[in-house]
Amino acid sequence: MSDFIAAEDRAALEREGLASFEALWALQLEAVDEPNTERGGWSSVYRLELGGAAFYLKRQSNHLTRSLLHPFGEPTFAREFRNIQAYRRLGIPALQAAFFAERRFPGERRAILLTRALDGWHDLEHWLQGWSSAPSATRQTILRACGELARQLHGAGQMHGCFYPKHIFLKADGAGFAAQLIDLEKTRPLLFGQRDRIKDLEPLLRRASVWTEAEVRELLLSYLGAAGDLEGWWQQLGARRRHKEAH
Repeated sequence: MSDFIAAEDRAALEREGLASFEALWALQLEAVDEPNTERGGWSSVYRLELGGAAFYLKRQSNHLTRSLLHPFGEPTFAREFRNIQAYRRLGIPALQAAFFAERRFPGERRAILLTRALDGWHDLEHWLQGWSSAPSATRQTILRACGELARQLHGAGQMHGCFYPKHIFLKADGAGFAAQLIDLEKTRPLLFGQRDRIKDLEPLLRRASVWTEAEVRELLLSYLGAAGDLEGWWQQLGARRRHKEAH
C-alpha cells in the first residue's frame, strides 16, 4: 500500500515539513496515554496541532493483527485505515484519515495513522454520565441520532464490531445531533443479516444501562423506521442481553 495523504490536509503537513513517514515518525511529542503492548509490539497516540487544525498521530511497531488474508500479520493501523476509507466511500459517518503509511525493517514493521481530531464532539459516554439531568428533548435527539447512525452503518452492509458508547461521537447540529464512529479496526461486512445486526446493537444497549425501555424503543424506532418489527427486535435484543449477562 502506498503512502496516503488526504488532499485537504496535504498543504498543512507540507508547510510544517511533516508530509512523510520519516518526519512524522521522528516528531517528538508527549503520548496522550500509556502505550498499548497487547500484541507483542507497541502502539502509541499523540496529539498534534498544526495551524489551527488538530490531529491524533498514532505510531506503532510490530503491533500486528492476523487474518485469513494476512496469516503472518499486518499492522492494526493498516486494517483500520482500510476501514476508514471504506466508510468514507459508503457514506458512513466516521473519523477521517489525514495520513497513512507503513514501513518494513529487518525484524520490524512500523505504521503511522494520522486522523483529524474530533474537537467539539463528545462520545456517548459523556452524555450518559448526565443523562437523567439532560432535557428530554436532548435525550430524544441523541437517541434518534444513535439509531440513525446504526441504520446508516448496517444499511451500508457493515458491522462495526465494537458499537459501544465510547466509540459513538456526537455534536449538537441545529435542532438535533450529528453522530459518527471511531475505532474501526474490527469492522467487517454484515454476513449473517439480522443476527449480526442484533450482535452489533446489543452491546450498546447493555452499556447504556441508564436508558429506560421507552428510550431504547425510541432508538429502535429511529433505527428500524415506522414499518419495522419493533416488538420482535425488542425481544431478540433482550434475549441476547440475558444470554451475555448469564455468561
